[in-house]
Amino acid sequence: MKIGIIGSGAMGSGIAQVAAQAGNSVKLYDANDVALAKALENIRTGLKKQAEKGKISLTEASNIAAKIKATERLEGLSDCDLVIEAIVEDLDIKKLVFAELEMYVSEECILATNTSSLSVTAIAAACNLPERVLGIHFFNPAPLMPLVEVIPALQTPQYFLEKSVQIIENWGKTVVVAKDTPGFIVNRIARPFYSEALRIYEEGIADFREIDAAMTEGGFRMGPFALMDLIGHDVNYAVTESVWRNTYFESRYKPSVTQKRLVEAGFYGKKTLRGFYDYTTLNYDNQLFIEKEKKEYVFNRILTMLINEAYDALQFNIATKQDIETAMTKGVNYPKGLLAWGEEIGLANIAQRMDALHDKYREERYRCAPILRGV
Repeated sequence: MKIGIIGSGAMGSGIAQVAAQAGNSVKLYDANDVALAKALENIRTGLKKQAEKGKISLTEASNIAAKIKATERLEGLSDCDLVIEAIVEDLDIKKLVFAELEMYVSEECILATNTSSLSVTAIAAACNLPERVLGIHFFNPAPLMPLVEVIPALQTPQYFLEKSVQIIENWGKTVVVAKDTPGFIVNRIARPFYSEALRIYEEGIADFREIDAAMTEGGFRMGPFALMDLIGHDVNYAVTESVWRNTYFESRYKPSVTQKRLVEAGFYGKKTLRGFYDYTTLNYDNQLFIEKEKKEYVFNRILTMLINEAYDALQFNIATKQDIETAMTKGVNYPKGLLAWGEEIGLANIAQRMDALHDKYREERYRCAPILRGV
């Protein structure tokens, strides 16, 4: 297949590499020639490192890189069978790009957006043939992360969805299908991992280092604050705000002022060497001691909110039970599927914990998912 990628940032270039490694010829588009040249160089460097580690041969690395060609003109994607857009998370800009793109590609070309939280249906509506538009959401870094969420727009027919899923599976990815709702599966269900951790920190119950330690000791690969620093607070905050606004200001997704201040200060995390942690002094300590009672409280409160969110998503048919479990273990590397974890703890116990939080704070944020009560 001939694949087009719009946007040569980390995500766009990563998707281009994935497509090329699967044997496709790829055209990588960016209007910025400097960014485009840098992206191609980064791809070559990344492939060379893989070869040095023995994961692929030098010949394979060279052949993969050769499959990716640059273009500074959107018209250069005219012969593509599939085009994936991976640009800034701005709905109006995406709609303009899709409307223009449709002028150049064939009617059979699949058009996909890599949006992490915006309405795929709204993007599709900008096109004359909205039925050939859907979401194909990779996770960063795309060459390493196994999960891809495929999101049909309201206009997408079933056969078109199935064709798109097959293409991405042929690229060696694990695919889950999500309803076109804010945040889809992962970015919706994972919100409490960040927001409840921020809430606990803001209440002064535990320091952010203690919260990270509690979660990693409980089996999570990274604590929420270290992970927010890694993702980038500019990105993480924007996703939270997008989900919050597009769920009509649902209180569970309300952004944190603490994180907003970091964004305003330009303290985005690792990429700026300062977020919650100061990376100039390398003071990140994943083994920080935290007293048992506090550790158990922090871990159980965040886990309870995550499980509640997963069951809420299941109740509202955001995805199948299997796809929810797959998304959270493959997309954000949770140690267990949240639905199975809830069953292990006991759904009645999770409901009781949610009720206790609601009784304490009297906020809708702590509303128990009805399905946990068997409703």
